[in-house]
Order: sequence, then structure tokens, then C-alpha cells
Amino acid sequence: MKYQIVPVTPFQQNCSIIWCEKTKQAAVVDPGGDIERIQQQLAHHGLTLEKILLTHGHIDHVGGAKALADAAGVPIIGPHKDDAFWLETLPQQSKHFGFLPVAAFEPAQYLISGDRVTVGEQTLEVLHCPGHTPGHIVFYSEADKLAWVGDVLFKGSIGRTDFPQSSHTDLINSITQVLWPLGREVSFIPGHGPISTFGAERQQNPFVADQLLN
Repeated sequence: MKYQIVPVTPFQQNCSIIWCEKTKQAAVVDPGGDIERIQQQLAHHGLTLEKILLTHGHIDHVGGAKALADAAGVPIIGPHKDDAFWLETLPQQSKHFGFLPVAAFEPAQYLISGDRVTVGEQTLEVLHCPGHTPGHIVFYSEADKLAWVGDVLFKGSIGRTDFPQSSHTDLINSITQVLWPLGREVSFIPGHGPISTFGAERQQNPFVADQLLN
């Protein structure tokens, strides 16, 4: 599976275009905004967008989802239904964070742990990882040992848990009980900042390093 990170919004959120090399079918993960830039990259690589995938309901991750979906005639998939209230409050989020107005929307499908999402002939596993938000999910490519983790985990940090229905305990459990078992060699693309590996974070992350939690 190929991918390209396209930083979007003033928050420099790591929107990802992911695609199947054989079929040139693509998905966009977390199009928070700047959809013209995303569309330009889809065209540059000769890709056909087939779906939009959302990790969670915060505006910097979903603010451009409905506009991109409508323009391409494709469905929005995810996150978990426990983030429905975030999608319902997008008009308030846009005002609070100084974004252009964004209307509430409902995805074509909510996801749960164990679901699988296809991109062309490639498959992503769905993992429910609550904490930053209650309905946060992670997309994992076992074949590529690569995970799109949204705002669960970052290089050297973890997601905020000061939002409504956030839980620090749930977040730590999601990282240590859901992500770590995937393997130290797994690379991850966070919602913000540089790529890292689970092994590096288990060794060095000041919030979830093994020596801090054992």
C-alpha cells in the first residue's frame, strides 16, 4: 500500500492519501480541510478516490470530509459511533477553533473493532482506541506493518484528554493493550508531527515508555 501525507488546516494535521498500487483506488484518511490540495495530489498520482476514512470527530480531522465526499461522490466511513456527538457539534467546533463554517454530517458507516476496510485490493483492520475521544479508531495495515493512529499517539507524546468524554485511563489502555501488541516494528502515522514506531515510543515516550508503566 502506498501513501502520501498532506498536511492540512492551520493545525498541520496529517491527512493521508492511501492507495492500492495495482488498482489505483484510493482512500483519504482524515481530510480536515484544504480539499483542493488533496484533490491535486489525487490527480497527480492518477488515483480514483473510493472512500473517506475518519479516525475521530475533531474538526481538524473531519472539517473537509463532507465537501470532499460530495465532490467525489464517495462515502464517509468511520469513526466509531461514540464520536457521533463530535460530528453533530461541527458548527460549534468551527466557531471555537476559527475554522470556516462546517455543517454537521453523519457518515455512511460507523466502525467497530474487528471491522475491515478495503482500499482497492488492500485491507485495513479497524481498532477501537478510545481516550482522546470515546469513538476514536485506528486503521492498521498488517501487510505493511503501518498504522494510522490519529491523535491517540505521537512521536514523544500522546493525545490530549481534556475534551468532553475524553479519558486518560482509556487512552493509556488503548495504547498499551491495543497498539503495543501489534509489534514493536510497526510504524505509525500520527495526526500531527513525524512518523515513529511503536518500539521507539515504548523505549522513549515520556508518557507511555515501558519503564514508566511496568
